[in-house]
Formats: sequence, C-alpha cells, structure tokens
Amino acid sequence: MKKLIPLLMIAVMLTGCAVARDAGNAESGYRQITAAEADALMEEEENYIILDVRTRAEYEERHIPGAICIPNETIGSEEIEELPDKDQLILVYCRSGNRSKQASEKLAALGYTNIVEFGGINGWPGETVSGNG
Repeated sequence: MKKLIPLLMIAVMLTGCAVARDAGNAESGYRQITAAEADALMEEEENYIILDVRTRAEYEERHIPGAICIPNETIGSEEIEELPDKDQLILVYCRSGNRSKQASEKLAALGYTNIVEFGGINGWPGETVSGNG
C-alpha cells in the first residue's frame, strides 16, 4: 500500500497539469496553434480571416498576405464592422504573440466563436508583404 501512494500522487499531479493547460484555452474562448500549423490550416480551409492586431505602421511594414489590420488597442466592447460573422474562422497574430492573445480574449468576450491564435509574425514561416494592402 505504501508503494501505491506515491504512484497515485504522481498520477493526480500529472492529470492536474494536463487539465489546467486545456482548461485555460477553453475558458478563454479561443485555441492556440503554432504559426506552422496556421500556415497549413490556411492551405486547407476556405472563408477565413487573417487578423493582424499590431499597429497600422507595423502592418504596413510587413504582414501576411490577405491579412486585415485591426489594432489590439482598438478592440473593445463595440461590434467590429470588419468582422460581421461571429462564427467565421479568425486567425489572429501580432509581432510576438502577446497582443494576439489579448485580442483573442477580447474577441471571445464579444461573442466570436471560432478564434485561432497563432502567435507572432516573427515566427511566420510563410510569405509576407509590405504596404497597405
């Protein structure tokens, strides 16, 4: 019996860690994937939005083709005209991943249901463009 107690404690601790990690994303209302996974998802899916939540100046310097820019700082409690379909797949990124997480949480709070956060353009394996388009 004494040998069983440490094994049970380890099992409980490991289970608790796994649940805490999954629950964090479930509670926040969005899921996280890597930039490489997002790149592959864009090849497979249709009818999605790539959302760049950096500043307009950062966006114009370099962004993922087809991305729209809605700076994180402008996302609040108001409806977002550029994102009318709350069930549409929205792939969110920023520079390093911090603002994209914040924006994803705000979008979930606004009722968006299909948000995928994939970090920052710094880790983007695909093509990028510059300019306003």
